[in-house]
Amino acid sequence: MRTDHHAYQQATRVASYGLLGQAALGIGLLLWGWLGEVTVLTTIAAWMFPGIIAWLALVIVFHQHRLERLEALEFDDTAGIGEDGRIFSTEDARIAAKRLKWMHAWLMPTASVLYSLLLVAFGWYTLRWFGKLDDVNADVGKFNVGDALGWQLATAMGFAVLAFIFSRWIAGMALHAAWANLRGGAGIMVGNALMLLAAAVGAVLAMLDKPTFLEGICQGMAIFMIAVAVETVFGLILNIYRPRRANEVPRPAFDSRVLSLFAAPDSIVRSINEAVNYQFGFEISSSWGYQLLLRNAVRLSVFGLVIILALTTLVIVGPGEQAMRLRFGAVVGTVLQGEPMFKLPWPIDTAVIDDVSRVRELPLGISTRRTGSTELWSTKGGDDSFANVFLVAAGTQSAVVEEKVRSSGVAALIGDGAASNAIADEFAVVEAEIVLQYRVRDRELDKWLNFTSDARTRRSTMDMRTRTLRAIALREATQFLSTKPLEEVFSPQGQSLLEGLSERVQKTFDLHETGVELVGIAIPQLRPPISTGDYAGRFEELSVSAQNARRVVESARSTVNTTMSLLIGDAGRAAEIVKAIEELREMERSAADAVATAQMRAKVETMLLDARAQTASVISSAKAKRWELLMDAKRQAAEVLGQSASWATSPELYEQRRTMEALAEALAMVRVKYILGTDPDRVRVDAEMKEAASGLNLADYMEKKTLE
Repeated sequence: MRTDHHAYQQATRVASYGLLGQAALGIGLLLWGWLGEVTVLTTIAAWMFPGIIAWLALVIVFHQHRLERLEALEFDDTAGIGEDGRIFSTEDARIAAKRLKWMHAWLMPTASVLYSLLLVAFGWYTLRWFGKLDDVNADVGKFNVGDALGWQLATAMGFAVLAFIFSRWIAGMALHAAWANLRGGAGIMVGNALMLLAAAVGAVLAMLDKPTFLEGICQGMAIFMIAVAVETVFGLILNIYRPRRANEVPRPAFDSRVLSLFAAPDSIVRSINEAVNYQFGFEISSSWGYQLLLRNAVRLSVFGLVIILALTTLVIVGPGEQAMRLRFGAVVGTVLQGEPMFKLPWPIDTAVIDDVSRVRELPLGISTRRTGSTELWSTKGGDDSFANVFLVAAGTQSAVVEEKVRSSGVAALIGDGAASNAIADEFAVVEAEIVLQYRVRDRELDKWLNFTSDARTRRSTMDMRTRTLRAIALREATQFLSTKPLEEVFSPQGQSLLEGLSERVQKTFDLHETGVELVGIAIPQLRPPISTGDYAGRFEELSVSAQNARRVVESARSTVNTTMSLLIGDAGRAAEIVKAIEELREMERSAADAVATAQMRAKVETMLLDARAQTASVISSAKAKRWELLMDAKRQAAEVLGQSASWATSPELYEQRRTMEALAEALAMVRVKYILGTDPDRVRVDAEMKEAASGLNLADYMEKKTLE
């Protein structure tokens, strides 16, 4: 193609078409999005307005190229009067050429910088606006999908097709060297097509009652703006250091390499063919096999798509999982568990699979649990303004509060004057962290899916279904604790508090058909509010005193059990034996029937003996001692009765004999012998004076020699 002013005039005309189309499309979408309150159209308009600057720069530059070519023709047609054959012998006379050079050096980089700055500004503002939607204190409006979704879909698809066709036409023109800078306009126009196509996809999803996807698409558009701006800045920096050939037209920085690939997808195919040929080392793209593959690419793609869609008709539901079919977003069929599920191909039918065996935890309030150290009630830590505060009944007013709550509700107690003062006497405040542990009940996934939607707001970690469950459980926990006295909340007997709360929450879940099975409720943190003076410290002192009293009681109980085990052998029978002993004492005090008393005494004695402990040993020893004393007394009585005949025969002789026996027993161990004075006529003394040998006398055993 001949490069003259006609070529650049055509380029200027095409760039003007692009400028008018970009401006008209941007202004039209802005007015529709602003007046119709359609956020996605406003976001697309924010992308299109910076492109007007790029198109305007292309129009100016191509027009200056045309003027430069006309100036060159004038210089060529003018015959010289001077020594060099020209009227003007210096290059300073080429005003249009100098102006064109200045435009490539300053106008195009300035337009690229302004283009990237606007993209960053609009993209950052859009992301910041989405970030403030969840802030109740920020008045930034709300995300609007719009009412005419059908018109949005038709308009977006129509303009997307027109923009893509226009970008393909410009990309074809940019293959010529004179029109190379039209690649930047082609990239901007294909960017418009991509934005409109994304809006069309978002409109379809909004028709399927999934507007949150459209919000994500808008945020993706903002990120896309910033990414294109970053690429433009990098291109501008690289253009500064890139070496240039003589008479080469510089490539503007807003000419995106990535968007140019979408504007000219045939270049991607050429690049792939060149890469394949390079890898194999010969022109494999010219072989019959490669050409056959290219000719049947569409058929193979359709066949592969059919196989993929056929694979979506079978879903395997594993053990512990439940699944249901959704047809265009609506629940159909029955709940399947641990078995294959057949359905229509995607996107007609989709499958929802949930692991019902997994136990989920849901904190009712702000979770502030800390581990690794002992936390006292009186110790302040973290942000105390987010404490989970609950009302509980005062200890002396629990019955009154329960009656009032049952009859008129908690809200009826809130009033002015005397009613407000009564609340302080009937209620107390506690800080509690309650954690709900639940799972989906078997064969009730349909109730779980129909309970509420799974929509999720921005910056929220819970979907609408989980938030509703928390609200229901928090309401029940608040009403349940308001009827419990303070001492029962802080010192529950066994699991009565948790069991009562669990039963109440489960009953409410079943009433709302949530499909949830409550596994349990945990209260990892329960304390009085630390912001109310030194009351928390007093509660700790009371708790310490209660623990000390419990320790004393446990110590005494341990002593009782040890003593009873030692005396009776079994501490569990101590109460029974003590009761029997008390009954025996009562019968003895009341002088009841002697036979019944004896039978009761024998029963108690049998119980003590059967225990085979220290008491049984003492009773057995006492019995043995009694028999020993009885036998000794009987022996003495028999001995006395046996001597009565001797007494009757000769009392004097019996008396003397018993006296001598007593003296013999008394003087048996005495060395000095005494002779009592008696009648000499009646005493006969036979004495032998010998000294008893002490120890072993060996002389008695030695042989004595006699003299012959």
